[in-house]
Amino acid sequence: MKTITVRGIDSILSEKLKQAARKEGRSVNQVVIDTMKQRFGIKKEKKYTLVYHDLDHMFGKWSTEEFEQIQGKIDEERKIDKELWS
Repeated sequence: MKTITVRGIDSILSEKLKQAARKEGRSVNQVVIDTMKQRFGIKKEKKYTLVYHDLDHMFGKWSTEEFEQIQGKIDEERKIDKELWS
């Protein structure tokens, strides 16, 4: 990979790059690279593009009581047995 130095970035552009990076949770360097790839038509391959819909029918269907029951079971399973880990 090459390293390129870009000179002449004014304070307005610098601030815009920093804002975009913060907003997207990425580095300024990655924002610049992605922007250039987009400009020149180089697509960035996404690693995980498959979207599953097999549980969509369950979304929003649990009552509060059902949710609390299921969450209670999950919380029980997350407890650490101190005898096994000491």
